[in-house]
Amino acid sequence: MTTLTRRMESAADLARARRRPTARRIALYALVSAGALAMVYPVVWMFGASLKPDTEIFTEVGLLPHQWDLNNYAEGWFGLQTPFGEFFLNSFIVCAGAVVGNLVSCSLTAYAFARLRFRAKGLWFVIMLGTIMLPHHVTLIPQYTLFFELGWVDTYLPLIVPKLLATDAFFIFLFVQFIRGIPAELDDAAKLDGAGPGRIYLSIILPLLTPALVTGAIFTFIWTYNDFFSQLIYLSSRDLYTVPLALRAFLDTTGQSSWGPMFAMSALSLVPLVVIFMIFQRQIVEGIATSGLKG
Repeated sequence: MTTLTRRMESAADLARARRRPTARRIALYALVSAGALAMVYPVVWMFGASLKPDTEIFTEVGLLPHQWDLNNYAEGWFGLQTPFGEFFLNSFIVCAGAVVGNLVSCSLTAYAFARLRFRAKGLWFVIMLGTIMLPHHVTLIPQYTLFFELGWVDTYLPLIVPKLLATDAFFIFLFVQFIRGIPAELDDAAKLDGAGPGRIYLSIILPLLTPALVTGAIFTFIWTYNDFFSQLIYLSSRDLYTVPLALRAFLDTTGQSSWGPMFAMSALSLVPLVVIFMIFQRQIVEGIATSGLKG
């Protein structure tokens, strides 16, 4: 009985020691908190600047304005001779095309690499992975020349059509890793029932691929929504502007920049990203963790 009591007391002391914050744990929490504040500070500063007059944005140090100016949101929404909602709509159109194109083409390509047998599959897979390390600027001029000859410049086609051709190797690799985790016995059972590759892809692989597809859709939306360089290259008509290009239009090289309205619209432009991330954050973690990309 005495031995049992001593063991219970020892276990209780150990549990209290684990709950007691150590110096290392406190230092770790302090470091993580400092990193979080460093990342959040620019966003908080931007929201504060969106509520300040232009004369106060760069002269006052505090985050909160001394004079609240809600007119920045009204001026930003109608300040480009076009309601800012049209720029949101343009961005959503481009993002929708990119999402659909990536999910369809990259999942088909990943299924071929993960399940089908064809000549030099390993070589083609290595070449596909090599394109991840290829800088986008290397292919920029040839792509622009091609799209210019096709008459696609100043349209959304250069931003959407390449997604239909499985040009994002990252998502192919993501889907390949996920499909490899699906038991091959399911394919064998379907083959015994007379199912071909297309039927297996549609009836077995695609439903089980849902977590990775959700992850790919979210990342594609975020990257396309935030893409400034490609849209700047191919879009020149203001009625086709997306949100990043519209925000850039508030800046004037002559010095007449509308900083308040620009920060106000920048704050609004974060709302879709925050909402999507808050809704689908669980699917993002699940899709990455189950596809072999976790550390």
